[in-house]
Amino acid sequence: MRPVEFKEQNCVYAKNQPEYLPLPVYKTADGVVTSCWQLTVKERMMVPFSGKVWWTVLTFNRPLQPCLPTICNPITTPNQMPENPK
Repeated sequence: MRPVEFKEQNCVYAKNQPEYLPLPVYKTADGVVTSCWQLTVKERMMVPFSGKVWWTVLTFNRPLQPCLPTICNPITTPNQMPENPK
């Protein structure tokens, strides 16, 4: 899985930091940051069978920030909160 550029992006984190992958994002004035990630062919074949995506966040022992993984573009489709998992 890799971060990819997208039409609405207005900022790139780590743009000139070769030790990191550049992270294209859409950043709002109130601090909401959205990025888009592309799955590899192998990952796309695995998701339908497991129904799971693992998410790792590096907190460096600081408080965890809220995250909202989604399959919909929250910029063009706002207020699409996911259903509660069963």
